Amino acid sequence: MIRFEQVTKRYPDGTTAVDDLSFEVAEGELVTLVGPSGCGKTTTMMMVNRLIEPTSGRIYVDGADIAAVDPVRLRRRIGYVIQQVGLFPHRTVLDNTATVPALVGWKRARARARAAELLDLVGLDPKTYGSRYPEQLSGGQRQRVGVARALAADPPVLLMDEPFGAVDPVVRERLQNEFLNLQRTVRKTVLMVTHDIEEAVRLGDRVAVYGQGRIEQFDTPGAVLGTPATPYVAQFVGADRGLKRLSVTVIEADDLEQPPVARLEEPAAQAAARLRADGARWAMVLNADDDLHGWVGVDEVALAGDGATVGDLAHRMNAWLPVGASLKQAFGVMLQHDAGWVAVVDGARFVGVLTPAKLHEALRRSVDADAQGVGRDEVEFDSVADA
Repeated sequence: MIRFEQVTKRYPDGTTAVDDLSFEVAEGELVTLVGPSGCGKTTTMMMVNRLIEPTSGRIYVDGADIAAVDPVRLRRRIGYVIQQVGLFPHRTVLDNTATVPALVGWKRARARARAAELLDLVGLDPKTYGSRYPEQLSGGQRQRVGVARALAADPPVLLMDEPFGAVDPVVRERLQNEFLNLQRTVRKTVLMVTHDIEEAVRLGDRVAVYGQGRIEQFDTPGAVLGTPATPYVAQFVGADRGLKRLSVTVIEADDLEQPPVARLEEPAAQAAARLRADGARWAMVLNADDDLHGWVGVDEVALAGDGATVGDLAHRMNAWLPVGASLKQAFGVMLQHDAGWVAVVDGARFVGVLTPAKLHEALRRSVDADAQGVGRDEVEFDSVADA
């Protein structure tokens, strides 16, 4: 979808902002450009919509050399989101969102209908927010409007320049989550500039780590964190890159252990005898459909009166996560609840538990898999859990 071929940008004073840059972004891929200030990442992005013209080289969007495309027409086919949003203060939220469709000739009713649809998609009810003005919105709400406006004419490409940098950390994380969910729906080809390595690895399908005008490494978030290509990349991502990698490593079925199980309607005495025979001290409580209902200690089940069921004694499960959660989320839940393991569920169905030893093993497998160029299930080593 986007291809750079030996692109250089050199200014009249001799400063080289981008030097012989070549890379590709696939259709529907989100690529983050990350690096320190002045490294050339914003220049790279702005050359895609010809706000900056390259000195040499070629840039292609959807197979077309953009040098041969009228800049105005090109920009109307590319969404653009900037840090300060840039909403028109004298126009309502709905009219701001409908700006590009109106510019490309959509009828007013169609443009406003599309704007309302996009506002709803980014979590802003058009009936509530459509008639408001930018000054009546919070910073996070203005950012959402900026994203909606960039998507309004359904552009194939979206450029984002530090889009979440002007809001507080709590709102920023929420906006990042919302954008990831939105991207799963709209699947735009996205180039996003950021100076924050944690944001880069969290959002990007691939990450381009910039040195001075050059890409030092262009790879998956896991590979950038687990196997830095150069000493510069290792220094840039930080000594705590192992912790950062937790956020981009998802829990897989092979990472889980299968603990003892007691059924919701099972008589307590029967469950106690069975679990004690297996040497269990506690058990997960499931119903007949394997839905998770909590956990129970074997000793308290054994002391229950006649007629009691496992369900009568079950404790609420606080330490749990859905399938697809990251190792970082699992680690956080363990710490929050002072838990020795975290239950993993698919909807309500119990899948297994992740222990600290298995979490460590999953991280090691992920790093080794990237280093060897194989799947996590193909990595073999001595497990801490088996020691």
